[in-house]
Amino acid sequence: MRHAVVMAGGSGTRLWPLSRVGRPKQLLDVVADADGGAHSLLAEAFARLEAVLPADRIWVCTAARYGEQVRAALPRLHPDRLVLEPVARDTANAVGLTAALVADVDPDAELAVVSADHVIRPVERFAAALTTAYDALAARPRALVTLGIRPTAPATGFGYVQRGAPTEVPGVAEAASFREKPDRATAEAYLASGEYLWNSGMFVWRARTVLDALADHLPASAEGLARVVAVPSGPERDAVLAEVFPTLPKTSIDYAVLEPAATEPGRVLVAELDVEWLDVGSWPALAATLQTVGDNAVHGLVATLDSAGNVVFSDDPGHLVALVGVRDSVVVHTADVTMVCPAGDAERVKALLAAVEQRHGSRFS
Repeated sequence: MRHAVVMAGGSGTRLWPLSRVGRPKQLLDVVADADGGAHSLLAEAFARLEAVLPADRIWVCTAARYGEQVRAALPRLHPDRLVLEPVARDTANAVGLTAALVADVDPDAELAVVSADHVIRPVERFAAALTTAYDALAARPRALVTLGIRPTAPATGFGYVQRGAPTEVPGVAEAASFREKPDRATAEAYLASGEYLWNSGMFVWRARTVLDALADHLPASAEGLARVVAVPSGPERDAVLAEVFPTLPKTSIDYAVLEPAATEPGRVLVAELDVEWLDVGSWPALAATLQTVGDNAVHGLVATLDSAGNVVFSDDPGHLVALVGVRDSVVVHTADVTMVCPAGDAERVKALLAAVEQRHGSRFS
């Protein structure tokens, strides 16, 4: 059967001070509703998958410390579909753990891996592309299918995947190559060629295929995960997981699975996803999810005069943020931190948080 997992364990440090260790960005209500309300990125990701799958085949993988918040945010998530990582051991082990648990209940499971921090519209196109990616596994059961976003601009902040020979499934091609974040000239050449898609970081494969790849290329993780599922679900398994998981080698799914697979001709496929796609990884990116007032993206109680191009966010309903003559800046107010920076320096927020931690410890993390 077809399953999917939402990867929701990240801490979202580039959205500090709103995103904190105790409540990361995927759990914050930052996506504006048409009625003036808002919902979380995690809730949006779960609802998006419900356009393709029943709720009992949607899993969520997150850090153990976020477990109760995820349960509260997703009332339709089945209790036994929540995967809790005791500690962070990078994506190879997070995906591997989920694949092992899914395969334990459904040995023939096909598993989609999606992110909790994307906004994708319209949902109907996403559902169609995801279904096509699942269909590709029927034709090539050992395939690793990545979802590639049709680019709309020569973006330098994304990785790219090059389409090769078409497959027997319309909309799916063999992946000819993967490229890291390019410079501007290279990105423009990629866009002009029509051969390249943005690498979304979303995949579809058989759960067993992932576990077999880990056994080949990351045997310590494969052996550890096998120990976890060798015991019955419940307290005994939780105890083994708490013992084993922190010892697993920390590495990414790209390095552990995709890069070795890409050396086998025709093993990695790419399904095109023609949607409006936003990777909410910074304050300027988040602006696209907020309400627009004048020439500013705002959330909360905000007043502006002769100000434009700003991202203004306040989570205190009793506190007014007022701007005069401010241009192209990010202004964020929380109960204990106020941050102001030029929009062009928003990528440095992670470094700013490191400086804050160095001076003040973890009090504001």
